[in-house]
Amino acid sequence: MKATLSILNQTHTVDFAQPIDISIPLTNTDENPIAWYLDKPSIEPVRMGDWIGKVSEGQSSTNFNTIAFNPHGHGTHTECLGHITRDFYSINDTLKTFVFYAQLLTIEPQRQANGDAVITVEQLHALWINQQQTAIVIRTLPNATAKKHSKYSHTNPPYLDAAAALFLREQGIKHLLIDLPSVDKEKDEGKLLAHKAFWNVTDIKKVNEDAQFDATITEMIYVPDWVHDGFYLLNIQIASFVNDASPSKPILYQIL
Repeated sequence: MKATLSILNQTHTVDFAQPIDISIPLTNTDENPIAWYLDKPSIEPVRMGDWIGKVSEGQSSTNFNTIAFNPHGHGTHTECLGHITRDFYSINDTLKTFVFYAQLLTIEPQRQANGDAVITVEQLHALWINQQQTAIVIRTLPNATAKKHSKYSHTNPPYLDAAAALFLREQGIKHLLIDLPSVDKEKDEGKLLAHKAFWNVTDIKKVNEDAQFDATITEMIYVPDWVHDGFYLLNIQIASFVNDASPSKPILYQIL
């Protein structure tokens, strides 16, 4: 299904029958990616006495599974500033629109003197093309498919420098997507500098009025190599969780 859209006062065609899914599916196998020192997710049939909620067991007419997982540690998820604030904010309340004009760019994080690999503001400056986009999708190199199964705990993955996060906010970016477990350093003593810079949160105990309440961060995506850098229509799909984060399914559509 193709639709004609007006983007930046120009007419473009988008083929909605050709979605590019950049989410990582959640499974209860060792193939599932894991961060933040968790075990793998659990997807198990309900058991009530001798009854098992699984058709193949011959006792149930339906498959009736209970799923236990953590959105931050078990796959693609979208979070709001409630992730870092004392007061509660829900992604279900803060994300109100779901389709955005997005730039996809590819960066190899730079190795620092301390051994960290960091996405810098200089790298973003070099690749930034101002087309009034409100979303940015960052694919990091190397881009092996092993990212979809990585065990990130205690590995010090690459992260986003706070100055880079600030740059994105200053350019009008409301939705930041990245293929890493966090925009921040794994062990940073709770500083969360990139989260705070992007959401403009200066006080987690009483959130400042000019914080980016309507902005989101999506982590642990995967963008295949065959998807070229450039501009896309982005659809962020979330489950209606009343929580700071929800598992999500971001979809790119090529703009023709």
